[in-house]
Amino acid sequence: MVKAYQKMLVFSFTLMLGMVLSLVAAEEASAYNWTRTLSEGSSGSDVRELQIRVAGWAADSPQQTVVSVDGQFGPGTKAAVIRFQRAYGLSADGVVGPQTQAKLNDLESSNGTKHFSYSEFHSKDGSGFNGGNVSAATVQENVRRMMYKLEAVRVKLGNRPMNVNSGFRSISHNRNVGGASNSQHTYGIAVDISVSGVSNTTVKNAAKSSGFSGIYSEGSFTHMDSRVEYPYGTQAWWWQ
Repeated sequence: MVKAYQKMLVFSFTLMLGMVLSLVAAEEASAYNWTRTLSEGSSGSDVRELQIRVAGWAADSPQQTVVSVDGQFGPGTKAAVIRFQRAYGLSADGVVGPQTQAKLNDLESSNGTKHFSYSEFHSKDGSGFNGGNVSAATVQENVRRMMYKLEAVRVKLGNRPMNVNSGFRSISHNRNVGGASNSQHTYGIAVDISVSGVSNTTVKNAAKSSGFSGIYSEGSFTHMDSRVEYPYGTQAWWWQ
């Protein structure tokens, strides 16, 4: 009886260990494969991915500017990389080598980013990323890009947890909640955020140095979107 119980414990432990290792392996498998050191003058798809991940480090203080996601490592990308490196205690030289690449991948997850998951951004009517003004795949990629900006905002707010009140909205759900007919939410490039213990003004100021071009507060939440970077309607800055 005792031996049978011991065998059951060993089996249970082995099963749990296998599940943990599988999860770890899945996360490692999802890590972006950086194949070279990147620096000013580099170009390619890896530079574009870098720009997505440092987009939230567009400025040192509120400024209407964005990190261009064009695959060209220019001065703007270098400046964003330096801000990213400083924020995470790395050598701030603007060169994206193994240490910086490791930190970039540390913020990555197969389900989004380190502190944000895709499910948080699903339409509240249960449609996931479907039913918007662009395909579900486009919505998910737009949301992924936004998550990296939000990771930067989170750091600037002292790494406080951020609550996603509204992310993507299907056209139907957006209509039901009284949203604008061409709402940025229906493309997956807008989010309404609340941060416990932090004023809306402080949240807005953090967003204003993180490449968000549409920003306003209402009640307990702050709206952020990336309207100037997408051809989905108005591409003018709108801060309130």
